[in-house]
Amino acid sequence: MNVWGLALKWAGWKVDISAPRRDKCVICVAPHTSNWDFIAGLAAYRSLGRQANFLMKEFWFFWPLKYLLRHFGGIAVGSSKRKGISLVAQIIADFKQRDYLNLAITPEGTRSRCSEWHTGFLQIAYGAGVPVQLGLIDFSRKLIMIREEVALTGNIEADMKTVKDYYSAFPDAARYPEKFSV
Repeated sequence: MNVWGLALKWAGWKVDISAPRRDKCVICVAPHTSNWDFIAGLAAYRSLGRQANFLMKEFWFFWPLKYLLRHFGGIAVGSSKRKGISLVAQIIADFKQRDYLNLAITPEGTRSRCSEWHTGFLQIAYGAGVPVQLGLIDFSRKLIMIREEVALTGNIEADMKTVKDYYSAFPDAARYPEKFSV
C-alpha cells in the first residue's frame, strides 16, 4: 500500500475501482460540491498506482504551482478558444497524441447546484473513441468507486440520461447534498 492508500485508510475511506483499467478513457466524476472531491478522487486513483488527468483553469498554472499540478496530471485550459479550436477539439487532439490519458471530468462544471450538466465529456469520448467510466465520491459512506463503464450510443441526450440515471441512485453522496442535482 502506498502513501495515498495509507492516507485514505487513515481517514476511513474505502476505494472500489473495479471498472476495466484503460490506457485511455474519460472518467465522469460526480457529485462535485466541494474541493475535497478532487483530493479524494486523486488519492483514490493514485492509491492504485494510476495516473488520472484533470482540467484546471490556466490561471492556476503559475510558477512554482504549475510543476506540481502537471505532476499530478493537470492540464491547463484557457477560458477562451485558442487559435479557433474549441476545448473539446483540443482534448480530443490530446487523446490522439498521448499513449495514456485517463481524464477525470466533473460534468456539473461547478461546485454549486446545477441540474444542466455539460456534455463536453461525452463529446470528447465520442471524438476520441474512448469509453466513459462513472466515478462516484460518496461522502456519506466514505467510498470512492469506479465500477461502471457506459456503453455509448452516440446520442448525447440518451447517453446523458444514462449517466444521470446512474448518479440519481446516490442523492446523499455529495459532501454538500443540497448542492447536488441531476
